[in-house]
Amino acid sequence: MQFRSTKAHEPLASFKDAVLRCLPQNGGLYVPAEVMDLRQFFLYMNSSTTYPELVATVAPALLQGELNPFSASRVAESAFAFEPELIQLDENFSLLNLCNGPTGVFKDFGIAFLAAVMEELLKNNGPAMVISAVRGETGVSLAHAFNKRKKLTSVMLYPSGPIFGLNPSTFVPRGGDIIPIQIRGTFDDCQRLVMETIQDRPFSERYNITSANTINPGRLLAQVLYYLYAFIKIKQSLQGEMMFSVPCGNFGNLIAGLYAWKFGMPVNGFIAAMNRNSAFDGFIQGGKFTPHSLQSTISPALDISIPSNSERLLSFYEEAPAVMRNMIFPTSIDERSTQLAMEKVWKKYGIIIDPHSAVAFAAAEQLSASRDFSGHVHIVVLCTGHPAKSADTIFNAIGRRVEIPGRLNIFHKETDPLAVIESQLDSLEGAIASCI
Repeated sequence: MQFRSTKAHEPLASFKDAVLRCLPQNGGLYVPAEVMDLRQFFLYMNSSTTYPELVATVAPALLQGELNPFSASRVAESAFAFEPELIQLDENFSLLNLCNGPTGVFKDFGIAFLAAVMEELLKNNGPAMVISAVRGETGVSLAHAFNKRKKLTSVMLYPSGPIFGLNPSTFVPRGGDIIPIQIRGTFDDCQRLVMETIQDRPFSERYNITSANTINPGRLLAQVLYYLYAFIKIKQSLQGEMMFSVPCGNFGNLIAGLYAWKFGMPVNGFIAAMNRNSAFDGFIQGGKFTPHSLQSTISPALDISIPSNSERLLSFYEEAPAVMRNMIFPTSIDERSTQLAMEKVWKKYGIIIDPHSAVAFAAAEQLSASRDFSGHVHIVVLCTGHPAKSADTIFNAIGRRVEIPGRLNIFHKETDPLAVIESQLDSLEGAIASCI
């Protein structure tokens, strides 16, 4: 598979170049330059197929010539000691549980694949540096996935606020491969600095810098795989049409779902479930994208005013405006509706979901009950975070304490970063250079 820039006049890139370079030189984002038909692979899989088996089968077909079946098997075995779980609630709704990874967030799947595939691609190359904008949970996911990966150093940029869950023994000055840096600013500032660092070509080429955020197409393609997994698990019991309800912050999960559809997955639509920071609701229906002022909510991972995948959405809209208008259903969910969704899922199904998943469930219910929505559709709701990450919010909604698995206890341990700097490129480059 080759990749093109969302902006014109940029040569096509191979998967390896797109992953290790991350951003085109013209400032766009990489998107697939061709549509791969994967139906011959996943249509014949069934509910007994494991996630590593799916990855090892689909990845070589998707990345023809760049990951052979042996390489793909190594990547799948190295990355995935865990897999998603599809829970069918009733004839109307299922949950796709993406919280079974080592740090309890959906990002574990994309980051684990990316770390393993980068290690595979660098076997005959020099070392690389992976710079990423993170919050508490993402940082731990990165630290876990990139720990002891050969030839890889991970730089993690945190916004203002406490940092939890890192092991100082894994930091670069102490013999590890992690460099946590705190930025005096917001998560949007961290994302901006990642882009600016990669685009500073002299500095970027000195350290072979790339990113593990969803601006990296390797991370995004990995998220396509769990949509295909959900389909093969549910297809035998599916009576009508199928849709996905996707919590949307940076919109990487939505883009991954759209790619899964382009690669042949039979799906009838996607609900773009947003909290009150609904950055793209008007745009998806044909209006202009206008960033809003950021508001804090009980679903903080969705509190993003300028999504890092905005250019990919714009590019997809230019390619297929009818698809965007007729296949994507933007829905904004307020705080009260989010709380009620957590309460309902607990009382009706005996399952505790986190507030980000609750935004998606509330949006799914809202669309399912709409008078404008005809025909029977089964909606798969993406559950993107372990409830233990939002224990206080959940207790306020359902009056029940969440049991915290042992593997997530680390999130309660505060960690000091290696540096605290202003949100300026020269400050960041100096901090990185001082740690190497």
